[in-house]
Amino acid sequence: MVRYGFLYDESKCIACMACVVACSTNNYGDHMSENIPNPYWGTLATNIRVVITNQGRPEQLLLSCQQCERAPCVEVCPTGASYINKSTGLVEINYEKCIGCKACVTACPYNARWVDPIKMLPMKCMGEACKARVEKGEQPFCVAVCPAEARLFGDLDDPNSEISKKIASTKTTRLKEALGTEPKFYIVRG
Repeated sequence: MVRYGFLYDESKCIACMACVVACSTNNYGDHMSENIPNPYWGTLATNIRVVITNQGRPEQLLLSCQQCERAPCVEVCPTGASYINKSTGLVEINYEKCIGCKACVTACPYNARWVDPIKMLPMKCMGEACKARVEKGEQPFCVAVCPAEARLFGDLDDPNSEISKKIASTKTTRLKEALGTEPKFYIVRG
């Protein structure tokens, strides 16, 4: 069993948006061809949300699902459609069980879920195309295409994984840690 997590290194990010476009193109290509946006964030249909903060100085964060160990979206799901995959540690949605109630969208304190305007069902990272890549031992599209190597994905329980080494050697933060969600999305601030 692995326990996957993500790392976003703001100090390396060049704001090229390759990760956003790769997520959209590969997971929501039909939306792109019909020019159907992610209505929650006003962007392309993508699982990566661009956040501009001004806490002392402007910064840009490219965020997605925080892959919480104690995921509020899982806790509120009335059908068990939102769950934590025991073999990967990733928060996933079983669309055969999902009734589209949007409780998971409302419960996420990171604003990482959105409702697909075509399917009327909640979406989140990882998209189906990225999950297929990970199952084959490949990196999710956002990580694979990043020219600045600002994104990492890997097994947090493997001390020899690139992500574990980076977390051990660099000061990282996680968003809203006080909520007790135990996010597995680490950020290196620029």
